[in-house]
Amino acid sequence: MVKIGLCQMKVLSCSKKSNIEKAKSMIVQATDKGADIVVLPEMFNCPYDIKNFREYAEAEYCYGDTLKMLSSVSREKKILLIGGSIPELDQKGNVYNTSFVFNKDGNLIGKHRKMHLFDIDIKNKITFKESKVLTPGNKITIIDTKWGKIGIAICYDIRFPELIRLMALNGAKILFIPAAFNMTTGPAHWELLFRSRAVDNQIYIAGISPARDINYSYVAYGHSLVVNPWGTITDILDEKEGILISELDLDYINDVRESLPIIKNRRKDIYDLTLLH
Repeated sequence: MVKIGLCQMKVLSCSKKSNIEKAKSMIVQATDKGADIVVLPEMFNCPYDIKNFREYAEAEYCYGDTLKMLSSVSREKKILLIGGSIPELDQKGNVYNTSFVFNKDGNLIGKHRKMHLFDIDIKNKITFKESKVLTPGNKITIIDTKWGKIGIAICYDIRFPELIRLMALNGAKILFIPAAFNMTTGPAHWELLFRSRAVDNQIYIAGISPARDINYSYVAYGHSLVVNPWGTITDILDEKEGILISELDLDYINDVRESLPIIKNRRKDIYDLTLLH
């Protein structure tokens, strides 16, 4: 068993410092509620707008205020901390949408750079082009923990079943996906996508959204959730700011896979994921 805490925080437009302080407060609250693993939402230190990404970016090779806080609070509270995502600046000047992961000693043990950039144009609804500012990552992120392997992906990544299947085949038992679906894609696809990926791969998947702020240019859907290996939503928030605490029975993965052996029954003699283009 492992207890996870999802922090659905309202990202403030006033200052980066205020967002960092709010994130730390919610991490502490989740830990005090017994969470072993705490997760923040996508772009938690930065209003979700491409014009902000470079300004708010921090570098792994030279910790800024956000990464210093994540390292410090994970060490202080002795938790595994998945820092949602923030804009990351590399030494070549590229900006990524990156999730940094810290262990209970405050050490950085992994990171995921969003692989699939959110470039959409839904007629009469929403247009958003992350690729105008961001560079895509190119690595699948799986991290070993005391509870087993976990996978990290970010938002739009969940729409690509090949990625999620490869993570499951490589042993990930839980996927954590910081995400900021909007009021067009959220009502239509949020629950559908998380349930589909969970039931297809018979794993736990958690989606961590910012809280909704109707006064901002990009309005997040909210509804952070946990889906079990049977595809059932076991815990879900509404659109408001809050902390979701959920206890996961990892043995249930084996129970589901034994009763409905999807992974075992794959026809690898006919199809091969490595051949997909």
